[in-house]
Amino acid sequence: MKNVAFYYFTGTGNTLLVVKEMAAVFSEQAVPVELLPLERADPRSVKLEGTVGLAFPVAAQSTYPLVWKFVEGLPRSSGTEVFMVDTLAGFSGGMVGPLKRLLKNKGYVPVGAAEIIMPSNFFHVVRDAGKEERVKRAGLARARQFALALIEGKERWDRVPVLSDIVCWMSRSSLIWNHLRKLFRVVVDPARCTRCGVCVKLCPVKNIALPEFPVFSDRCQVCMRCISFCPTGAIFVPKKKYEVYRATDLTEIQLIPSPHPLK
Repeated sequence: MKNVAFYYFTGTGNTLLVVKEMAAVFSEQAVPVELLPLERADPRSVKLEGTVGLAFPVAAQSTYPLVWKFVEGLPRSSGTEVFMVDTLAGFSGGMVGPLKRLLKNKGYVPVGAAEIIMPSNFFHVVRDAGKEERVKRAGLARARQFALALIEGKERWDRVPVLSDIVCWMSRSSLIWNHLRKLFRVVVDPARCTRCGVCVKLCPVKNIALPEFPVFSDRCQVCMRCISFCPTGAIFVPKKKYEVYRATDLTEIQLIPSPHPLK
């Protein structure tokens, strides 16, 4: 593999853990790697001379609209190698095949794809910390295995032609995302909010303003960052009682560099 420009999006931190584990393997094997937060990167600036990595969570059986927008904005290539890794709690169905086709049509060479099971972050009333730790360890072991196989040229990027295209088409429907926004509409508890602005900084689609207390617009993609990383637990979904999940801490989400601001 050549120099890896590893573009990733992480919601509650599962994908970031996988990306850092893979980056550690690349570094151990003397493969230069740069981690680039996808939501703050301009796809037109992607470096085509090396290898491009894409990492993101599965959402609605494929991934978030912001990730699709980034991939669709990538420049055309004449043979840049690309790999993908997603994190999920079970099954995607509409991700691996459609993404491969999109990238091939842009001139990229898909060299490997992996879907890695990580702890579910989605509205559990009671969490099982022991089980989540076991799932996390297994997921990170798979991430290391995947990274090594990529370096050795032993990975594949398979495609399920018809079924995955149908699932992807359904998952990207505006009807689905409008429904999710209504079902998981977040609010803030003014009594607990300290107006720290963390939610505003972390929102990947600039959906939150802070005139007095956080105000949420209609662009939410239900990535759960604002809920998971609110320092006081002031952000929540009404009538959805659950135990907050985050795979990493706030400083790791905030401190990863972002050299290419999205315009």
